[in-house]
Amino acid sequence: MVMSKVKYEALREQRLEENKKRLEELNLSQLSIALKNSSSPKPSPMKKSKPRTPRTEIVPVRRSERFSNKSAPHYKEVTFYDRVQIPRRVTNRTRDLSNRVYASDEDRECAIKKAEELESSLESGYPSFVKSMLPSHVSGGFWLGLSSDFCKRKLPRNDGVVTLIDEQGEEWPVIYLARKSGLSGGWKKFSVDHDLVDGDALVFQLTRPTVLKVFIIRVKSSE
Repeated sequence: MVMSKVKYEALREQRLEENKKRLEELNLSQLSIALKNSSSPKPSPMKKSKPRTPRTEIVPVRRSERFSNKSAPHYKEVTFYDRVQIPRRVTNRTRDLSNRVYASDEDRECAIKKAEELESSLESGYPSFVKSMLPSHVSGGFWLGLSSDFCKRKLPRNDGVVTLIDEQGEEWPVIYLARKSGLSGGWKKFSVDHDLVDGDALVFQLTRPTVLKVFIIRVKSSE
Protein backbone atom coordinates (compact mmCIF):
# COMPACT_ATOMS: atom_id res chain seq x y z
CA MET A 1 0.00 0.00 0.00
CA VAL A 2 2.81 2.39 0.93
CA MET A 3 4.86 1.33 -2.07
CA SER A 4 2.01 1.95 -4.51
CA LYS A 5 1.49 5.46 -3.08
CA VAL A 6 5.17 6.28 -3.47
CA LYS A 7 5.10 5.02 -7.04
CA TYR A 8 2.04 7.20 -7.84
CA GLU A 9 3.76 10.31 -6.49
CA ALA A 10 6.84 9.55 -8.56
CA LEU A 11 4.78 9.20 -11.72
CA ARG A 12 2.93 12.41 -10.90
CA GLU A 13 6.18 14.33 -10.48
CA GLN A 14 7.46 12.90 -13.74
CA ARG A 15 4.33 14.02 -15.60
CA LEU A 16 4.59 17.51 -14.17
CA GLU A 17 8.17 17.82 -15.34
CA GLU A 18 7.25 16.62 -18.81
CA ASN A 19 4.40 19.08 -19.09
CA LYS A 20 6.60 21.90 -17.93
CA LYS A 21 9.19 21.10 -20.59
CA ARG A 22 6.53 21.00 -23.28
CA LEU A 23 5.23 24.42 -22.24
CA GLU A 24 8.74 25.82 -22.41
CA GLU A 25 9.21 24.33 -25.86
CA LEU A 26 5.99 25.90 -27.08
CA ASN A 27 7.01 29.28 -25.61
CA LEU A 28 3.41 29.98 -24.53
CA SER A 29 4.32 32.62 -21.97
CA GLN A 30 5.95 34.83 -24.61
CA LEU A 31 3.03 34.33 -26.98
CA SER A 32 0.55 35.39 -24.28
CA ILE A 33 2.47 38.60 -23.55
CA ALA A 34 2.69 39.47 -27.25
CA LEU A 35 -1.02 38.80 -27.73
CA LYS A 36 -1.90 41.00 -24.75
CA ASN A 37 0.17 43.89 -26.08
CA SER A 38 -1.28 43.63 -29.57
CA SER A 39 -4.92 43.54 -28.35
CA SER A 40 -4.73 46.81 -26.34
CA PRO A 41 -6.42 49.65 -28.29
CA LYS A 42 -4.21 52.41 -29.55
CA PRO A 43 -5.29 55.95 -28.86
CA SER A 44 -6.74 57.50 -31.98
CA PRO A 45 -6.15 61.16 -32.76
CA MET A 46 -9.16 63.46 -32.08
CA LYS A 47 -11.13 64.23 -35.17
CA LYS A 48 -11.57 67.89 -35.81
CA SER A 49 -15.18 68.65 -36.73
CA LYS A 50 -16.07 71.61 -38.87
CA PRO A 51 -18.18 74.28 -37.12
CA ARG A 52 -21.81 74.26 -38.18
CA THR A 53 -23.13 77.51 -39.57
CA PRO A 54 -26.90 78.22 -39.49
CA ARG A 55 -28.61 78.36 -42.84
CA THR A 56 -31.91 80.11 -43.46
CA GLU A 57 -34.21 79.24 -46.31
CA ILE A 58 -37.68 80.35 -47.33
CA VAL A 59 -39.83 77.31 -47.93
CA PRO A 60 -43.51 77.12 -48.89
CA VAL A 61 -45.91 76.37 -46.05
CA ARG A 62 -47.69 73.07 -46.41
CA ARG A 63 -51.42 73.50 -46.81
CA SER A 64 -54.24 71.09 -47.24
CA GLU A 65 -55.23 70.34 -50.83
CA ARG A 66 -58.71 71.64 -50.06
CA PHE A 67 -57.29 75.14 -49.41
CA SER A 68 -54.40 75.14 -51.90
CA ASN A 69 -56.32 77.31 -54.37
CA LYS A 70 -57.55 79.77 -51.74
CA SER A 71 -55.76 82.84 -50.44
CA ALA A 72 -54.12 82.77 -47.03
CA PRO A 73 -56.28 84.07 -44.14
CA HIS A 74 -55.73 87.58 -42.80
CA TYR A 75 -55.61 88.21 -39.06
CA LYS A 76 -56.39 91.33 -37.09
CA GLU A 77 -55.33 92.38 -33.61
CA VAL A 78 -57.95 91.83 -30.91
CA THR A 79 -57.75 93.64 -27.57
CA PHE A 80 -59.10 91.99 -24.43
CA TYR A 81 -60.03 94.08 -21.42
CA ASP A 82 -59.84 92.97 -17.84
CA ARG A 83 -63.14 92.66 -16.07
CA VAL A 84 -63.87 95.64 -13.86
CA GLN A 85 -65.47 95.04 -10.48
CA ILE A 86 -66.64 97.33 -7.72
CA PRO A 87 -67.31 96.35 -4.11
CA ARG A 88 -70.94 95.52 -3.39
CA ARG A 89 -72.81 97.58 -0.81
CA VAL A 90 -75.07 95.53 1.40
CA THR A 91 -78.66 96.72 1.49
CA ASN A 92 -81.80 95.37 3.09
CA ARG A 93 -84.16 97.12 0.71
CA THR A 94 -86.27 94.88 -1.52
CA ARG A 95 -88.79 95.76 -4.18
CA ASP A 96 -92.23 94.26 -4.53
CA LEU A 97 -92.69 93.87 -8.28
CA SER A 98 -95.98 91.95 -8.07
CA ASN A 99 -97.97 95.19 -8.40
CA ARG A 100 -95.67 96.77 -10.93
CA VAL A 101 -97.39 99.32 -13.21
CA TYR A 102 -96.18 100.15 -16.68
CA ALA A 103 -96.24 103.75 -17.84
CA SER A 104 -98.56 104.76 -20.65
CA ASP A 105 -97.20 106.35 -23.81
CA GLU A 106 -98.74 109.71 -22.82
CA ASP A 107 -97.18 109.69 -19.35
CA ARG A 108 -93.81 108.64 -20.78
CA GLU A 109 -93.84 111.44 -23.34
CA CYS A 110 -94.84 113.95 -20.68
CA ALA A 111 -91.90 112.94 -18.44
CA ILE A 112 -89.47 113.08 -21.39
CA LYS A 113 -90.69 116.57 -22.29
CA LYS A 114 -90.16 117.82 -18.74
CA ALA A 115 -86.70 116.24 -18.69
CA GLU A 116 -85.78 117.99 -21.95
CA GLU A 117 -86.94 121.29 -20.51
CA LEU A 118 -84.75 120.69 -17.47
CA GLU A 119 -81.81 119.77 -19.70
CA SER A 120 -82.14 123.01 -21.65
CA SER A 121 -81.91 124.97 -18.39
CA LEU A 122 -78.59 123.37 -17.36
CA GLU A 123 -75.21 124.94 -17.96
CA SER A 124 -74.27 124.59 -21.62
CA GLY A 125 -70.62 123.89 -20.85
CA TYR A 126 -71.39 120.35 -19.70
CA PRO A 127 -72.72 117.77 -22.22
CA SER A 128 -75.95 116.00 -21.27
CA PHE A 129 -78.65 113.67 -22.58
CA VAL A 130 -82.11 112.39 -21.58
CA LYS A 131 -82.89 108.73 -20.95
CA SER A 132 -86.40 107.34 -20.45
CA MET A 133 -86.60 104.34 -18.12
CA LEU A 134 -87.86 100.99 -19.42
CA PRO A 135 -88.74 97.85 -17.40
CA SER A 136 -85.34 96.30 -18.26
CA HIS A 137 -83.62 99.38 -16.78
CA VAL A 138 -85.39 99.36 -13.41
CA SER A 139 -86.25 95.68 -12.87
CA GLY A 140 -85.04 92.26 -13.96
CA GLY A 141 -81.79 92.69 -15.85
CA PHE A 142 -80.94 96.17 -14.52
CA TRP A 143 -78.93 97.10 -17.60
CA LEU A 144 -78.88 100.69 -18.82
CA GLY A 145 -77.82 101.27 -22.41
CA LEU A 146 -76.63 104.80 -23.14
CA SER A 147 -76.38 106.81 -26.33
CA SER A 148 -73.58 105.24 -28.36
CA ASP A 149 -72.74 108.58 -29.99
CA PHE A 150 -72.48 110.30 -26.59
CA CYS A 151 -70.30 107.45 -25.24
CA LYS A 152 -67.90 107.58 -28.19
CA ARG A 153 -67.51 111.35 -28.00
CA LYS A 154 -67.51 112.00 -24.25
CA LEU A 155 -66.86 108.86 -22.19
CA PRO A 156 -63.69 106.75 -21.87
CA ARG A 157 -62.93 104.22 -24.60
CA ASN A 158 -62.08 101.44 -22.14
CA ASP A 159 -64.19 99.68 -19.53
CA GLY A 160 -64.03 101.28 -16.11
CA VAL A 161 -65.97 102.80 -13.24
CA VAL A 162 -68.03 105.98 -13.52
CA THR A 163 -69.63 107.83 -10.62
CA LEU A 164 -73.30 108.80 -10.57
CA ILE A 165 -74.21 111.76 -8.34
CA ASP A 166 -77.84 112.44 -7.48
CA GLU A 167 -79.37 115.84 -6.72
CA GLN A 168 -78.56 115.45 -3.00
CA GLY A 169 -74.84 115.00 -3.79
CA GLU A 170 -74.64 111.29 -2.88
CA GLU A 171 -72.38 109.13 -5.04
CA TRP A 172 -72.83 105.64 -6.58
CA PRO A 173 -69.93 103.89 -8.38
CA VAL A 174 -71.15 102.03 -11.47
CA ILE A 175 -69.32 99.82 -13.96
CA TYR A 176 -69.19 101.35 -17.44
CA LEU A 177 -68.78 98.96 -20.40
CA ALA A 178 -67.34 100.94 -23.27
CA ARG A 179 -67.81 98.24 -25.90
CA LYS A 180 -71.50 97.95 -25.06
CA SER A 181 -72.04 101.66 -24.32
CA GLY A 182 -73.91 101.05 -21.08
CA LEU A 183 -73.94 100.82 -17.29
CA SER A 184 -73.80 97.41 -15.62
CA GLY A 185 -72.81 96.50 -12.05
CA GLY A 186 -73.84 99.18 -9.55
CA TRP A 187 -76.69 100.51 -11.67
CA LYS A 188 -79.15 98.23 -9.88
CA LYS A 189 -78.14 99.77 -6.55
CA PHE A 190 -78.72 103.27 -7.89
CA SER A 191 -82.08 102.31 -9.41
CA VAL A 192 -83.40 100.60 -6.27
CA ASP A 193 -82.16 103.34 -3.92
CA HIS A 194 -84.01 105.96 -5.98
CA ASP A 195 -87.17 103.88 -6.54
CA LEU A 196 -86.99 104.29 -10.31
CA VAL A 197 -89.98 102.95 -12.24
CA ASP A 198 -90.98 102.51 -15.84
CA GLY A 199 -91.54 105.89 -17.48
CA ASP A 200 -89.24 107.96 -15.28
CA ALA A 201 -87.02 110.28 -17.31
CA LEU A 202 -83.42 110.88 -16.24
CA VAL A 203 -81.12 113.70 -17.29
CA PHE A 204 -77.42 112.73 -17.27
CA GLN A 205 -74.97 115.62 -17.21
CA LEU A 206 -71.23 114.94 -17.61
CA THR A 207 -69.49 117.20 -15.10
CA ARG A 208 -66.11 115.42 -15.19
CA PRO A 209 -64.61 112.73 -17.49
CA THR A 210 -66.04 109.87 -15.38
CA VAL A 211 -68.67 111.69 -13.29
CA LEU A 212 -72.35 112.01 -14.30
CA LYS A 213 -74.83 114.20 -12.43
CA VAL A 214 -78.31 112.61 -12.56
CA PHE A 215 -81.62 114.53 -12.41
CA ILE A 216 -84.80 112.45 -12.04
CA ILE A 217 -88.19 113.42 -13.49
CA ARG A 218 -90.88 111.16 -12.03
CA VAL A 219 -93.59 109.86 -14.29
CA LYS A 220 -97.07 111.23 -13.38
CA SER A 221 -95.44 113.95 -11.29
CA SER A 222 -94.95 117.68 -11.63
CA GLU A 223 -91.58 117.58 -9.82
